[in-house]
Amino acid sequence: MKIVFVSNYFNHHQKPFSDAVSGLKNTEYYFIETQPIEEERLLQGWKSYQEIKYVLRYYEEPKKCQYLINTADIVVIGSSPAKLVNRRLRESKVIFRCAERQIRSQPSVIKYIWWYIKWHKYYPARKPVYLLCASAFSAADYAGLGVFRDKAFKWGYFPETKYTDIDSLLNKKQENKIIWVGRLLKLKHPDDVLLVAGRLRKEGYQFTIEFLGGGEMEQELRDMACSMGLNDTVRFLGFHPQEEIRSYMENAGIFLLTSDFREGWGAVLNEAMNSGCAAIASHAAGSTAFLVKNGENGFVYRSGDTEELYSRVKYLLEHPNEQRRLGKAAYRTITQVWNETVAAERFVDLSGHILAGDDPRDLFESGPCSKAEKLRNDWFG
Repeated sequence: MKIVFVSNYFNHHQKPFSDAVSGLKNTEYYFIETQPIEEERLLQGWKSYQEIKYVLRYYEEPKKCQYLINTADIVVIGSSPAKLVNRRLRESKVIFRCAERQIRSQPSVIKYIWWYIKWHKYYPARKPVYLLCASAFSAADYAGLGVFRDKAFKWGYFPETKYTDIDSLLNKKQENKIIWVGRLLKLKHPDDVLLVAGRLRKEGYQFTIEFLGGGEMEQELRDMACSMGLNDTVRFLGFHPQEEIRSYMENAGIFLLTSDFREGWGAVLNEAMNSGCAAIASHAAGSTAFLVKNGENGFVYRSGDTEELYSRVKYLLEHPNEQRRLGKAAYRTITQVWNETVAAERFVDLSGHILAGDDPRDLFESGPCSKAEKLRNDWFG
């Protein structure tokens, strides 16, 4: 089976899955990059991979890349021009659209109509076009536009899965250390963390919070922390390479994901769970509903509800054994189900059933490549 994955650029989020697929028997795999990685991303610690054999660059070899797209058994298209798969559409060849959510805020009527026309043009219902949902809300968004109905599967991002001894990992953790990772943007609501920190501090709790990342809100957050008397409790550590971020996660007992509905996925949640952190995640982030079962392998709170976020953090600070229980369950979620190896094997299996003309919707009960439910913005669980 020849599989081609087309996206804007190749990075550390795609590499583990790509390595896993390329290593499978009877599978020929290519990743086609359509643009060079942005300088901003490189400054944030991302890598530019230049010497991987299965990675091709459309902007360097357009004819070769287009030929592979046209002739492959399976093509996955991510953040790339839809015109690249026009010929496949005409010839009714299998296409997977890999997408985060489409509707992140209430659209105008004109924009909604434009989206409706666009998606029906590029991904008509009568064609063998399927959706890999890189957000728990993707299926509902696209079904609302009349496309990918009963053709949507759970997906996401699959950062490198690490560690083999969860107990040794948990023994390294500092129970009073809280970590937050990402760009300091309004959609990620890092200020909510400071509001919680201020309240915990007034009530006498001992803890430290580490922010890893930078962005437009950094100075505002520094000023906020200073005005609240949190300078000795909150640390702003800036951007770090991926390997260093994982080392910070290894030492933290609690991880916070505070993004709103504009967060497409949030791969830091995968990484924190793999690192054995007790995660408290906003219900609005695209990865939360797929990865976190509330009270079983982490906690979910309603986005923007700082009272609930405070209660979750307070509970874990008071119950370090719960940190360990949730962290161990989170680790198992990633190492047993939501990882690059399982995703690669299931995707090839799913693709084989589709090529054979079988109904693939009930092939897997849960996890990657299982049928995606249509979760709306008001979902909570």
